[in-house]
Amino acid sequence: MIDLEVGKKYAGSAQKPADFDDFWERALAEMQALPLDYTTTAVPIPSRVAQAYDLYFSGVKGARIHCQLILPKNYDERQAHKGMVMFHGYHCDSGDYQDKFGWAAEGYVVLAMDARGQGGTSEMAAVPQGDAMKGLIIRGMEAGPEALYYCSVFLDTAQAARILMNYPGVDRERVYATGASQGGGLAIACASLVPEIYRVQVSYPFLSDYRKAYQMGAQTSAFEEIPYWFQFRDPLHQREAEIFHTLEYIDIQNLASRIRGEVYWSMGLQDTTVPPITQFATYNKITAKKHLLVLPEYGHEYLPKVSDQIRGFFIDADD
Repeated sequence: MIDLEVGKKYAGSAQKPADFDDFWERALAEMQALPLDYTTTAVPIPSRVAQAYDLYFSGVKGARIHCQLILPKNYDERQAHKGMVMFHGYHCDSGDYQDKFGWAAEGYVVLAMDARGQGGTSEMAAVPQGDAMKGLIIRGMEAGPEALYYCSVFLDTAQAARILMNYPGVDRERVYATGASQGGGLAIACASLVPEIYRVQVSYPFLSDYRKAYQMGAQTSAFEEIPYWFQFRDPLHQREAEIFHTLEYIDIQNLASRIRGEVYWSMGLQDTTVPPITQFATYNKITAKKHLLVLPEYGHEYLPKVSDQIRGFFIDADD
């Protein structure tokens, strides 16, 4: 188990590229040039409190991105509703529609995005060169930062937030981002690229501090694809400096300082899937108002009591 005080002082292993901010400004400009067009189709799931829809939009590189859109029943777009953009775990999808109905009952408009090429119906679009057998961090890595899979996915999160903020009846100044594991990393990326995000709630976010994860022996963690790539593509590590430099562009610790919304972060100190030290690399770089919930006996799993503890983060007294 990590020493908590050590974690709170950890500065991360990032070597942020000199052109990092310019790179993401160019990428955002590409995404923002896309139209806000989308299509919706009703999903016939019975509910007294919510109405579900499939929503599709066109993301960067021409990918067709799927989201679940959940509206309160008898939705009135003349009212100001809070919004919530949700992101799922690695290789999965957005889950069951009805899981979001409780938020609709609280008055939220929910947009849950399926990451391209994973368990949902969002498309992968262009397939970059290089090995991608073991995972998605390394997809596009051999072709350079612009080809990285997660560069496109981070932009998808920003575009989803942009669509939600402009949806009729949504209060664009009160949009939340939330997720766990990969979903937590995507929520952090979203709030970094769309600093207008009001609040962010994450559990044990993935996609942080690749160098440190590798140094710790990533073969048994969610970062296993990095040593796998070296084992089969570069066993002599002749491209090691190049590869880790490329991954810096999708390391969320390098984006975290852009966040302006309030953040609630929970982690289990026994986490071996996404080691807490890699999470602290990003958490410690967030300069916005933030809160940390730590469960010393838990790992990468359901964290009990957290949802009840942070309920007020979503349901304000003046709502």
